[in-house]
Amino acid sequence: MKSNFKIIVELGKVRISLPIALSALTGYVMFAGLLNSQGWLLALGVFFMSCSSSALNHWQESEIDAQMPRTKNRPIPSGKISRKGAFVVAIGFATIGSAVLILTNPIIALILSWATLFSYNLVYTPLKKVTAFAVIPGSMVGALPPMIGWAGAGGSLTSEIILLVATFFFIGQIPHFWLLLLMFGDQYKLAGMPSLNQIFNEGQIKRITYTWVLTTIASALLVIFFVFTNQIIMFFLLFYTFYLLSSLSLAVFVQKELAVRPAFFKLNFLYLFMMFFLIADSLLK
Repeated sequence: MKSNFKIIVELGKVRISLPIALSALTGYVMFAGLLNSQGWLLALGVFFMSCSSSALNHWQESEIDAQMPRTKNRPIPSGKISRKGAFVVAIGFATIGSAVLILTNPIIALILSWATLFSYNLVYTPLKKVTAFAVIPGSMVGALPPMIGWAGAGGSLTSEIILLVATFFFIGQIPHFWLLLLMFGDQYKLAGMPSLNQIFNEGQIKRITYTWVLTTIASALLVIFFVFTNQIIMFFLLFYTFYLLSSLSLAVFVQKELAVRPAFFKLNFLYLFMMFFLIADSLLK
């Protein structure tokens, strides 16, 4: 039983699905101004929908995963579960997530959740086999969860506030992926996948990644100055944003060597801080 549970957790990529659920909860609290049972249930529904998308991704890419050292021990290529079994798990996740959302939130939350799954599994995942630039349309996966929460709470999707936040998470997905590419890009070649490593050399990828990091920081500043209202929270988020900017700039221009893994974690902390502080700012209004 414990082994089966571990396999299901791995298929659902829980460590990725939890921040996605938090992102949806962030959008909900931003509009509602409170944290109630509806918000938690929305986050739960989005969590299960994200787990479904992840399990479907395991099912879609099992042959590719078997060819890369980073992914060869995943449940399907390692033989822990069959492709059919993984697909059944994905359907189970989607059924639970859809039921939670439709029973506790407006229908728009469910529609946007399915749009997110569609964007990841039927747009981004197939495009990865065709072009090394699939991450651009695939980044919609990062933009939609906060919009799910915002709409679930009754907010308009044309509001400048949620569009600024969604834009930040959309842009932030791109350097996130490019940093992963710097860490594992050679493995994509082993699987016969198109990779930016085949188009640019490592130095060019680092410079382009740095440019996208700058764009992410610029979008973060727009959120800080046009969405936040609490000055103490703004100060702490500004402090971390400029710390990120200065540390990465020093690595690129002074040290001439970008430590990829630390940069990856520093960038991810910006996303987490943004979500936690947006929730705190909304609750303190």
